[in-house]
Amino acid sequence: MAKIKITLTKSPIGATPSQRKVVTALGLGKMHKTVELDDTPATRGAVRKVSHLVTVTEQQ
Repeated sequence: MAKIKITLTKSPIGATPSQRKVVTALGLGKMHKTVELDDTPATRGAVRKVSHLVTVTEQQ
């Protein structure tokens, strides 16, 4: 399965509480932390919800 790298690039301090929960659920606790997750529709939906806080890199 394809993978995507997600990096937290902006602080979720000013985000809504639901967006903060999504960031935590993605496994991003600190600034500039990177996680590698499976490229599934659920993951893509979570990333879309916090797209202004994260940077996504496609893996081959």
